[in-house]
Amino acid sequence: MIIKSLDHLKLISNKIADNVSEKDCIFLIGEIGVGKTTFARNFINFLQKREGVKETEVLSPTFNLLYEYDIKNLKVMHYDLYRIKNKKELDHLGIFKEELDSIKIIEWPELVGLNIANRLELHLKYSNKENERELSLEGQGKWKDININEL
Repeated sequence: MIIKSLDHLKLISNKIADNVSEKDCIFLIGEIGVGKTTFARNFINFLQKREGVKETEVLSPTFNLLYEYDIKNLKVMHYDLYRIKNKKELDHLGIFKEELDSIKIIEWPELVGLNIANRLELHLKYSNKENERELSLEGQGKWKDININEL
């Protein structure tokens, strides 16, 4: 799929956010600047608006590694693993050891195992046109047969 604008990316993130549930995990895969944090920002702000919670600024957690958002009965954990260099460092974060029901958005998830029940992967790539991106989706569990046009 070709994403033609920021508004188009927002529409996609809103559709996914409207179908997400606790314990879902979203992997954002792609080069620096391709739109991973923009997707996360749109996703989190959509949930905040839907739940009647004040929209917050959603920053890239590159330096903090994690930002948490409590949205009424939902908890969103937004990770950026860009600076994590090996599996041992990742294990110290305890991303999947936590018992809390939370939606996890993970940028740069390459070190994370793929054994996650309800996982949606968004693969974003630069397109030939400056303001467009290529998007492909892969899923597991409830996201296995994902078709963004059917959401």
